[in-house]
Amino acid sequence: MKLLIINGPNLNLLGQRETEIYGNISFDGYLEMLKQQFSNVDIQHYQSNVEGEIINRLHEANLEVNGVILNAGGYTHTSVSIADAIKAIDVPVIEVHISNVFAREPFRHQSYIAPNCAGTIVGFGLDSYYLAVSYFVKTLTG
Repeated sequence: MKLLIINGPNLNLLGQRETEIYGNISFDGYLEMLKQQFSNVDIQHYQSNVEGEIINRLHEANLEVNGVILNAGGYTHTSVSIADAIKAIDVPVIEVHISNVFAREPFRHQSYIAPNCAGTIVGFGLDSYYLAVSYFVKTLTG
């Protein structure tokens, strides 16, 4: 099984940025732990701060992987285009967020991408990714 994690804007700064919200572990460090926990799953990672690049990667993923885990960052609340890209592909997408977006500023309560995703996981820190991988392992392998 192949899964792709796509991280959006500013998630390249995990471990450095707003550590009281996002923690002090880099995503690369967390990804290595995740790969060890799911050694039977090919977990790929892509990060971009550019909306169009995220859309292009979603299109490519449709032919390459069994599932996508997407943390669109701030684009979650603004990007109709990313929502449309998710709707246009056949591979299932799970939306994840490290923080509980519903406990934050009101503008973060709206997700344009959620209606086109298989599900949404929020508020479990970096373990939101673990929960998404677990879901795919359970549902895609029977």
